[in-house]
Amino acid sequence: MSVVRAFRGLRLWSIVLALAVLLSGACSKEGSSDAKLASAALAAGLKAHAAGRLEEAEADYRKVLVYDPRNEFAYYNLGVIEQARGDGESAESNYRIALTIDPDFVRALFNLAILRTSQGGGQESIDLYRHVIEVDPSYADAHLNLGFLLVANGELKKGKAELAVAVGLDPSLASRVPEDLLASPAPQPSGSAGPQASGSATSSP
Repeated sequence: MSVVRAFRGLRLWSIVLALAVLLSGACSKEGSSDAKLASAALAAGLKAHAAGRLEEAEADYRKVLVYDPRNEFAYYNLGVIEQARGDGESAESNYRIALTIDPDFVRALFNLAILRTSQGGGQESIDLYRHVIEVDPSYADAHLNLGFLLVANGELKKGKAELAVAVGLDPSLASRVPEDLLASPAPQPSGSAGPQASGSATSSP
């Protein structure tokens, strides 16, 4: 399965509203007038995003940045919209800005890794997935994608180890892994194996 096809399978909107609980801390000038305006714009953007009104959501996220130029959630959510539209260059730019604000922003790291894999940036994707796992060792989908990349890179033993961790954390992922990559000893990796992403590793805001 290609990265692009796998990305289309993501549940893009599954946790849009989850960030609403973070609104009180999302603005750098909490309690100020600008912070309140930024929070209101972010809440409106999340609501529009969840309803699939992407142009409206995009406008709201850009409004957030007028009041709070260092709001990583606004940059990240813009990246999600742009990635869904196929504008990889803009999505990458916004993910990277979000990561300059919060270098451990797991969802931005994960989505950037998917994007860089689709662009042929295999080694950077490996590094990004490793960063995700360093921050959140229980992120099964990051282990899964890292495992596939390592196998494709000729690092079969390390790749199989990551795939085993992924399945250990989320047994439902076993159906996504070729049987030979779960067996021991393993033959050469299947050419059909490639990075995948699941709903639990969403690229939604």
